[in-house]
Amino acid sequence: MTYVIYHIPGKKIGVTNNVKYRVEEQQGYNEGEYEILIMSDDIDYVSHKELELQREYGYKVDEKLYKQLKCNQMNINVTEQTTTFPCPVNKLKGQLMDNLGMEWKTDHGFFEINATTIAWIMNNVKTSMYNENRCYVYNKAFAKLKQAFEDNCCETDDCCQRYPNVFNDIRQWADERGLYDKGDAKTQYLKLMEEAGELGRALLKDDLPEQIDAIGDMVVVLTNLAELIDVPIEECIESAYEVISKRTGKMVNGTFVKNN
Repeated sequence: MTYVIYHIPGKKIGVTNNVKYRVEEQQGYNEGEYEILIMSDDIDYVSHKELELQREYGYKVDEKLYKQLKCNQMNINVTEQTTTFPCPVNKLKGQLMDNLGMEWKTDHGFFEINATTIAWIMNNVKTSMYNENRCYVYNKAFAKLKQAFEDNCCETDDCCQRYPNVFNDIRQWADERGLYDKGDAKTQYLKLMEEAGELGRALLKDDLPEQIDAIGDMVVVLTNLAELIDVPIEECIESAYEVISKRTGKMVNGTFVKNN
């Protein structure tokens, strides 16, 4: 894993293994508003160098070394068949969110923790039969997810489609549980409003993990709602894009206002 010492002029010096997430998404800074001072795979060196640079630049010096922080990297156990996480399933999602950008090597390739792989891990993780406070995933199955991304990657001009079509997976999941046989669109609409409320609360609290969770839940509900009115969500999205792609306008107070 590569660790980065970053500098936000006049504010702080810190360490992260995911600059975009830590500095841009969490702290709200844009490219050009911060600089990279050092990049290294040596966590011990980076941990001590961070404090040295904080003193040199006149910033508050952290009380603990970066390597001593619980959230800097999970102590996972990797074997030929599995990757084991050091926590029970009900606490795994939080651990994964704390380690966004973390990478590790297996016999099936390199894996990374991101929003999409977190969703896969949580759907496929199993509790260890030897220790209920540990859980694991199979590396070969995880590698298939990575391969699916690569197989579905479409590079055209400036666009690279990173993700495969998950809508079919959502529909299969819902169909297996009888949602389309016994559910209805009105109920899904109420569910959508409930999830929108969860998103609103997460935004007010600036809680990124809950924001991701709520947005994902809303996409699932919308997929099922569309299916219940016999119009695939892909068609709804395409129809909406056909309209908005032709719109012109400008941003006013953080909102896009279309021209008449």
